[in-house]
Amino acid sequence: MSEQQIPSRLVFRVPGVAILAALLLAVCAAPVAFAAPALAALLLIPLAMIVWVVRVRTTADADGLIVRGVIGRKVLPWESLKGLRLTKRAGVKAVRSDDTEVGLPSVRVRHLPALSLVSRGRLDDPTEPVPSDETQSDVADQPAQTPADAE
Repeated sequence: MSEQQIPSRLVFRVPGVAILAALLLAVCAAPVAFAAPALAALLLIPLAMIVWVVRVRTTADADGLIVRGVIGRKVLPWESLKGLRLTKRAGVKAVRSDDTEVGLPSVRVRHLPALSLVSRGRLDDPTEPVPSDETQSDVADQPAQTPADAE
C-alpha cells in the first residue's frame, strides 16, 4: 500500500491568467481614457484588478490559516477556529471561537478535503463517511458466513 503524502502548505488564489483579462481591459479602455483628461482615471480599474489578483489569497499550513486581502492579512491558528461555515455560493468562511466569521478568499467547498489533510485532522473531512456505532456493533454481533453456511 502506498502511503499518502500530506502537503505542508496549500495556497488558494485566483489564477494568474486573470491578469490577462485586466490587461485586455486596459487596452480596450485606453482610447476612451485618452479622449479626455478626466477619463484617464478609467485606467485605474485594470490596475486595481491586477493588484487584487496578485494580493488576495488564503494559505493553509500546519499552524493555521493566513487570509490575505488587498490591504492587510489575518492569521488564524487552528486552535482559535471553531469550524467552517459554507456559504450559498459554495464559498467557505472560518468561524472563530468568539463566533466571528472570516471569509476565506478562493476557498470553495471542493477544497475541504485538502484543508482537512493540511490541518492534520483539526478540521473534519466532510467527504469521508462517518461510521455509526450501530452499524459497527451490528456487524460485530453477526457471525461470519462461509459459502458452506449459505447452502
